[in-house]
Amino acid sequence: MSENSNTTHFGYKDVPTDQKVKLVRGVFDSVAVKYDLMNDLMSFGIHRIWKRITIQLSGVREGSQVLDLAGGTGDLTRLFSRKVGKSGNIILSDINNAMLTVGRDRLTDEGIVENVRYAQANAEALPFADNSFDCITIAFGLRNVTDKEAALRSMYRVLKPGGRLLVLEFSHPQGALVKKGYDFYSFSLLPKLGKLFAGDADSYQYLAESIRMHPDQETLKTMIEEAGFDRCEYFNLTQGVVALHRGFKY
Repeated sequence: MSENSNTTHFGYKDVPTDQKVKLVRGVFDSVAVKYDLMNDLMSFGIHRIWKRITIQLSGVREGSQVLDLAGGTGDLTRLFSRKVGKSGNIILSDINNAMLTVGRDRLTDEGIVENVRYAQANAEALPFADNSFDCITIAFGLRNVTDKEAALRSMYRVLKPGGRLLVLEFSHPQGALVKKGYDFYSFSLLPKLGKLFAGDADSYQYLAESIRMHPDQETLKTMIEEAGFDRCEYFNLTQGVVALHRGFKY
């Protein structure tokens, strides 16, 4: 949040804190149907590798209880479903109904129904009991949360002792050359891709801005630690374009 507790960032704009959820909802209502296509275009398909690395570091196995926050169209849930098996369970959760609907319809069409449930929920106040999950993931969603500290505390509360949190998010590229190229791509090309393939340049302009406003790797690590997590670490992927943070609850 900005210094004035009554306002927060929406991309590069300062907006009333109580309006951010509505504004973010508008963005994802707009992009939901083309979200997967745009992910492939924006990342050249590399987002699939980032998500598989997240699965590998999750420690999830047969029988695990998993919460996939901001899970949107269900990429991680699909992968988790294979790992937790019939005795496990994944809750695919998103604050945005349009994204959640796309994810539910897609997974149902693929026959992934036995061990998946759905919940429309705000990460800042999760509607689950204490110590409910072995693993919580939030991929490309934390930067859109208004009160990130409250969300991290809420995740800590519902995670079981011994469980782990994984936060996959766009971050701050390492190296001046990479940063320069990434800035050009984000602000010159990304909105044009959004307009061409999704008919929406403004939403992808916001997404580029929201990435720049998100805390850097060390700052986010400190935030996760301050929420109560131990053994916090992060892994820079694609030279820091994306970072995967991991923390444990003991």
